[in-house]
Amino acid sequence: MTTAILSALPEEQNTLVARLAHPQRMTHAGRAFWRGELEGRAVVLALSGMGKVAAATTSTALIERFGAARIVFTGVAGGVGDGVNVGDVVVAEDYLQHDMDASPLFPRWEVPGYARSRLRCDAALSAILLEAARDCVSSAERRFDLQSVIPGPPAGRAPVSAHHGLVVSGDRFVCAADEAHRLRSALVDAGHAVLAVEMEGAAVAQVCYDYGIPFAAVRTISDRADDAAHVDFPRFVQAVASRYAEQMVLAMMQKL
Repeated sequence: MTTAILSALPEEQNTLVARLAHPQRMTHAGRAFWRGELEGRAVVLALSGMGKVAAATTSTALIERFGAARIVFTGVAGGVGDGVNVGDVVVAEDYLQHDMDASPLFPRWEVPGYARSRLRCDAALSAILLEAARDCVSSAERRFDLQSVIPGPPAGRAPVSAHHGLVVSGDRFVCAADEAHRLRSALVDAGHAVLAVEMEGAAVAQVCYDYGIPFAAVRTISDRADDAAHVDFPRFVQAVASRYAEQMVLAMMQKL
């Protein structure tokens, strides 16, 4: 059974590619894919591309061309939920497209033809990923260079945490405080307690739903999706997010 590891950024996959046993690089649909083994299990690694269409193309290729039996997404996101802070991780329970609006034909956010706005991730696979995420953050302060990339002295920061809940995706980079507030307020008022926002996961969730393929996703919180963020993003990805992703993926593979 082949597990596909889909990542948003090349920095998140460089160390995983280096760890592959029997690596084989292939190209398809203008993308590079790496086949091999991690922790003795068959995997294929790929980068999603930015946005929902690119992510849907990549995930479809993983299933159709490479025979992926499950897909796991790692990446970064903006935290919008209460208590979701920079350096935390969010394992998705389900996904919603925050820019989907076919009203008045369908209710806002409902995916036409699906009779629902939220697509659930696979419960069993997500539970394994959440366990790996909790193990990762429990040792984060001593293992990763959090002090240099997360604002505030360690004594003044809440301990990094792993969360489980709703993540939303859309083809817009949310990086202004007023936009993040409007997005969160509209969703929460409608009963959607959103934790994080990004640009790809909901599309992958929909593809996996169509194919009946288990899907799970984890996002490291790189900012609060507002214009008050003080994180050096490239340094955060290199020092924290990429190392989180490596540790969580390897721990997950051991548990499958």
